[in-house]
Amino acid sequence: MKMHFILKPSLGLLLLAGTASLSNVASAAPQTLMVAGGCFWCVESDFEPVEGVSEVISGYSGGHLDNPTYKQVSKGNTGHFEVVEIHFDDDIVSLKTLTDYFWKTIDPTDPRGQFCDKGAPYKTALFYQDAEQKAVFDASLAELNANKPFNADIVTEILPAKTFYAAEDYHQSYYTKNPIRYGYYRLSCGRDDRIEDLWGEVASKQYH
Repeated sequence: MKMHFILKPSLGLLLLAGTASLSNVASAAPQTLMVAGGCFWCVESDFEPVEGVSEVISGYSGGHLDNPTYKQVSKGNTGHFEVVEIHFDDDIVSLKTLTDYFWKTIDPTDPRGQFCDKGAPYKTALFYQDAEQKAVFDASLAELNANKPFNADIVTEILPAKTFYAAEDYHQSYYTKNPIRYGYYRLSCGRDDRIEDLWGEVASKQYH
């Protein structure tokens, strides 16, 4: 009877340990990546179709004002970037793959903004949430500098992440809610033309 009494809690502890281990494995894959690539409508449309990406949220980060609105940020004096928060499954697509893809969806040589959008909110950046992300970003940037197909300097910053504020509902998945207006904006802004000039291809077209 004593042996039976002792073994039952031990087995329970083993089961609990196993459950905790499985829980850690299950929760290890989902991650988030924060990037600024100019107009967040465009960055969202570039990343949402990527396999392994489960959600992309447009928003603001990096500034000194809590809960900023689009009107406040667009004036350019709050310090915020237009940012997207990318939720992805690391078992399907790695942070390194997404980072390398990010470079080819932007003009990393423009210090004033992106394409037809100029000003502080439209500058490019990668925001690291921990040391591991920073190491991935730094390595990707080093590879880019060694192999970039153009001579201009890379000015995209690698910055520590700050609080992310989701943008207003009408900005979320704007390209699917207003495809004609979005398509006209992207074309008239010259985004894809400039990307093709820099990189020789438009990386996001593989998903459209």
